[in-house]
Amino acid sequence: MASQDYHRGEMNIADQKATWDGFMTGSVWGTLIVTMIVGYATLALAIGMHWAVALGLMAVLGIGGGLFMNLGGRWMATVVVMVVLALIVQAFIWLFGAIL
Repeated sequence: MASQDYHRGEMNIADQKATWDGFMTGSVWGTLIVTMIVGYATLALAIGMHWAVALGLMAVLGIGGGLFMNLGGRWMATVVVMVVLALIVQAFIWLFGAIL
């Protein structure tokens, strides 16, 4: 019978563990990225803080969160790329504002 072939604790769960670890890593990264985006939008648009100050605060929050959660160098590179992208977007906003 099939029920006699089963032995508790002998199943290889490496694939399930890798899937769970990937899900948790993605959840942490996604949560921090969404927090940084919403925090920047809240500080810059809703509160009226200068965009550079809001960007700096969110960069510090991102780096601090990455250090606290031990996310490593890829997270730090992601924060740097997000800051550079925000600076490029702000440059386009300034450029189109100057043209109009």
